[in-house]
Amino acid sequence: MNMENDVIGEKSYYFAVRIVRLYKYLNDYKRIPPLANQIVRSGTAIGALMSEASYAQSKTDFLIKSHIALKEANETLYWIKILHETGYLSEKQFNSLKVDCDELLRLLISTVKTTKEHLQK
Repeated sequence: MNMENDVIGEKSYYFAVRIVRLYKYLNDYKRIPPLANQIVRSGTAIGALMSEASYAQSKTDFLIKSHIALKEANETLYWIKILHETGYLSEKQFNSLKVDCDELLRLLISTVKTTKEHLQK
């Protein structure tokens, strides 16, 4: 179950890098540490969980970590929407982050679904 070269692993890693940069921007220019803390926690957890999942002890362990990553991605999308609605993210920033987050969500949903199907066989 090693996912080192996996698409989700790579995309979640670069998404986390973007989220860390967003965190810095929100702290340095927008002065909203509470929201910045929330989005950096959930946005970086996705890649960390998928990195853990790549060395899962079993398919069940892989499924659990992937499902938690899916929940973190959904939470991150929530924070992205909140930041946009409250004027902390421009339309361009919002659209760019949303596209990446939506793509991760689709990949994670597919991964969780496929893994569940394999476990039921």
